[in-house]
Amino acid sequence: MKRFLALLATCATILGLTGFFSPQAVAATGCKVDYTVTSQWQGGFQAGVKITNLGAPISGWKLAIAMPDAGQKLVQGWNATWSQSGSTVTAAGIDWNRTLNTGAAVEVGMVGSFTGANPKPTAYTLNGVACTGSVDETPTPDPGGDGTPVGINGQVHVCGVHLCNQYDRPVQLRGMSTHGIQWFSQCYNNASLDALAKDWKSDLLRVAMYVQEDGYETDPAGFTSRVNSLVDMAEARGMYAMIDFHTLTPGDPNYNLDRAKTFFASVAARNAGKKNVIYEIANEPNGVSWTAIKNYAEQVIPVIRAADPDAVVIVGTRGWSSLGVSDGSSESEVVNNPVNASNIMYAFHFYAASHKDSYRAAVSRASSQLPLFVTEFGTVSATGGGALDRSSTTAWLDLLDQLKIGYANWTYSDAPESSAALRPGTCDGSDYSSSGVLTESGTLLKSRISTADNFPTS
Repeated sequence: MKRFLALLATCATILGLTGFFSPQAVAATGCKVDYTVTSQWQGGFQAGVKITNLGAPISGWKLAIAMPDAGQKLVQGWNATWSQSGSTVTAAGIDWNRTLNTGAAVEVGMVGSFTGANPKPTAYTLNGVACTGSVDETPTPDPGGDGTPVGINGQVHVCGVHLCNQYDRPVQLRGMSTHGIQWFSQCYNNASLDALAKDWKSDLLRVAMYVQEDGYETDPAGFTSRVNSLVDMAEARGMYAMIDFHTLTPGDPNYNLDRAKTFFASVAARNAGKKNVIYEIANEPNGVSWTAIKNYAEQVIPVIRAADPDAVVIVGTRGWSSLGVSDGSSESEVVNNPVNASNIMYAFHFYAASHKDSYRAAVSRASSQLPLFVTEFGTVSATGGGALDRSSTTAWLDLLDQLKIGYANWTYSDAPESSAALRPGTCDGSDYSSSGVLTESGTLLKSRISTADNFPTS
């Protein structure tokens, strides 16, 4: 189901085709680079690199950084494909950010090691053009006054059985989940996230990073980088980002315990300073006991807390995150044996055509004793297909609104299945909101999510 975006060459305006067009076609002040060491420790450092294109539009950019000390080495990077040859470190654009229009900027980052000194680089080239230009800097607006979900609510936390904002008032976050980013990466770009934030008025983007099924285990560094970039894109639009460690097959999360520790140590350290991040540590445990899930959670949560002590962590539950209902159990197993950690919530998933009154009854009972978040739900059957069940979906959403339980719908994608919000082929274009690109499910969800949040501030 992978789709590949076609890159259309546009004559001599494309800087990236240096084999055909000489750098002299671009003004000397074709680009500007801001390199900032954001943290440094003995033998290591982290740097942010902002690239601003002041010349003609670029499709397929590559930045070369001349490291001034032979002891400076690239360890890893994000938001670009990184490499090092000798003293030159190179970052190249990836599928979602490889185009840079005139005046546009992209932010990438790297972790490096050094011996001796760690001087700041002073020489950069973008597709062979020296970056010697300057640009007027516009101060970043204070997110506290921007009216976005994160701007209003700030760092969320668990208080009692609710998710609460910076004013200690219960809030309900409503949003959408990606499909597997290994299959539908093209659906998550500036246009789609602008639409989600501005037209859909979504509070939340859940980033579904599968571990198996051609996911994280095949390229840990690449998937970690992609998740971090989506966190940044959500943050820039004032949306919360839920990082979903999407375990499904095999169903025992302990199978991926070491991978989970590695992944969450990395993303928590990198995103600890952000207010918009929520961690979901096990998508849908299945074929496994609650005791085993609890044991997994109590090993992974301390890894996150070591780097990011304040973020909310969501724990998956038995029976495909049904609080055990799909396995013939109930919420009592969690109520009577909760995870030994603070500032956590428990995941509940439903598919409206398959999960009805008995599941709603379980959520109603559990909501008075457990902090719940519906991190995934569908308007159709549990297969992701079939007809939309409008009556059951409406009953579910009305209940979640009443109980102030947050939710993310599966999926903000153009997958060829009725659970998708977008019609097939939508992600090849730039319209993610109009009636012509929405499925029946997407139309219903957009109408619910885009209603006013009325977040309390006092």
